[in-house]
Amino acid sequence: MKRSRIVRGIWAACLLLAALNHLRILLQHGFSWDYHGLGWASAAYLSSLTVLDPLVAVLLFARPRIGAAATIVLIVTNVAHNLAVTAAHVPGDEFLARVVSAPQLLGQVAFMVFVLATARTASAGDPAREP
Repeated sequence: MKRSRIVRGIWAACLLLAALNHLRILLQHGFSWDYHGLGWASAAYLSSLTVLDPLVAVLLFARPRIGAAATIVLIVTNVAHNLAVTAAHVPGDEFLARVVSAPQLLGQVAFMVFVLATARTASAGDPAREP
C-alpha cells in the first residue's frame, strides 16, 4: 500500500507540473491560441489538459483505480497526439531527430514508460481491491 501511494504521488506530481505548464501557456497566449497553427481539435485537447491533469491527480488518491486508468489514458493519448503532430509537421527523415531534440516530448515519453511500468503497483494500493 505504501509503494502504491509513493508511485501515485509521483504520478500526481508530474500531472500537476504538466497542468501548471498548460496554465502558463493559456495565461500567456489566451484561450483562442492555436498552438502555432494546430487545428481547433488539437488546441482544444491541449487546453483541456489544464483541467484534466489536476482532476486525474486528485482521482489518483480519491479513487485510485479510476485515477490510475485515467492517468494511463491521459499520458498515452498525450504522447500519441504529440508524436502525430510532430510527424505531420516535419519530414520523415527528420522525425526521430526532432523527437530526440525535444526535451518536453522526451519527458512525456519517459513519463508514459514510467506510468506503464508502474501501473500494477499504483493500482495495488486501491482499497476497493483489498479484502
